[in-house]
Amino acid sequence: MAVSYKKLFHLMIDKGITNAELMEKGGFSANIITRLKRDRYVALDSIEKICYVLDCGVDDILEFIPEEKGH
Repeated sequence: MAVSYKKLFHLMIDKGITNAELMEKGGFSANIITRLKRDRYVALDSIEKICYVLDCGVDDILEFIPEEKGH
């Protein structure tokens, strides 16, 4: 399954939080933001920090996308 973090970026816009603010308050590097933007794997401890900063649950920032099966 693939992961999409589109919900995270919509939530950040709604709460008026920039990438830089999220990194500073969450205590992680710009590499994590890059991985999120590319819908790549992000460790659970980073997800936990993001949820803490945004005061939300995991389902508020990510969703699993079923991968299409090959023909």
